[in-house]
Amino acid sequence: MNQKLIVAIDGPAGSGKSTVTHLLARKLGYVHIDTGALYRAVALKAKELGISYDDAPALGRCALSCRLEFQWLNDDRNHVFLDGKNVSSLIRTPEISMAASKISAYPEVRDALLGLQRQLGEKGGVVLEGRDIGTVVFPNAHAKFFLTASVDSRARRRAVELEEKGVYLDFEEVKKQVVDRDRGDTERKVAPLKKAADALEVDTTNMTVGQVVDTLAMIVEERSKRG
Repeated sequence: MNQKLIVAIDGPAGSGKSTVTHLLARKLGYVHIDTGALYRAVALKAKELGISYDDAPALGRCALSCRLEFQWLNDDRNHVFLDGKNVSSLIRTPEISMAASKISAYPEVRDALLGLQRQLGEKGGVVLEGRDIGTVVFPNAHAKFFLTASVDSRARRRAVELEEKGVYLDFEEVKKQVVDRDRGDTERKVAPLKKAADALEVDTTNMTVGQVVDTLAMIVEERSKRG
């Protein structure tokens, strides 16, 4: 019997993590855990409660108070529920994206969500995506991948995502947001974005989503057979 593994996928914004993780989980029959969505949900709740994104202690308490879960619905999408409410669309705006990047730098917020992330994935049979899964959340994950792509490629993908949600921004503005997000993620003092030493780096710039998924699935399935 094949072992159910813990699969960690890290990488910068726009590298294809969310799409790849979703499809890989489906292909493997695993659960998809979008850790970035957890931070986005906390940012959304903080906004609704009027909590400043500069108030780390209050944000930590906010994170602890959040009831967060993922559910697959009939549209074959992984939906995020915050305190019983489906917030999947509300957490994907540019404002919440930038806020999530900012609050994820606070130890109070990261500590509040770390236990939840580990609890969700500890039994295996999961694919987790984020920026510190292979380095902090699950340093002993059975399979680790670091997805990357050129800045222009990532900006184009992000622009398409926004347009699908009815948000139209100038390409240079989207590119600036990607660069700013990279800076914030890589330079933060707590759990910065970086490739785990034992992670396989996959440059998705010139690869189709299907090619990326097939490449990762082949590796995971081979390791699963080893037990």
